[in-house]
Amino acid sequence: MLFDWLRKFPIVSVEDPVAESDVAGMTAFTAEVGATVQVIGDDFLVTDAARVQAAAAQGCCNAVLLKPNQVGTITETRRALEAAKSLDWGCIISARSGETEDITVTHLATGWNAGQLKVGSIARSERLAKWNKAIRIEDDPRFHGGYLGAEPLRCDWRRGPWAS
Repeated sequence: MLFDWLRKFPIVSVEDPVAESDVAGMTAFTAEVGATVQVIGDDFLVTDAARVQAAAAQGCCNAVLLKPNQVGTITETRRALEAAKSLDWGCIISARSGETEDITVTHLATGWNAGQLKVGSIARSERLAKWNKAIRIEDDPRFHGGYLGAEPLRCDWRRGPWAS
């Protein structure tokens, strides 16, 4: 089903496309679509630098979802980010369901130059707080990075079958 959707629609990222313990499935999925789609490990990698390195060695994933409150500390989150960046993987700093209005993940995503932030739609105040902070950071004249659009994606998603 996922392969069919990837052929039909301009999907640029797929998160945990197989079960969290299915290394063979993740390897096969990444081999099939990893050149054109960002294959994100979330529960598969659990914000763990050693798991990022092991996944890369096995040909799994090409991006990591990083959740500070999943791994436990900011230091461990940073280690996982550095491991992914050393592999030229996509990095997404992410909030988790049920969070508060704390905006730390927004600061981490921008301060660490992760390239991507995931906080969900603006359906609830804890998400809106993070998006509003991202907008304020982007609007700050001291911030020179500007909006990058799809540029942070490490895979060449433009080569997908939907490209003209």
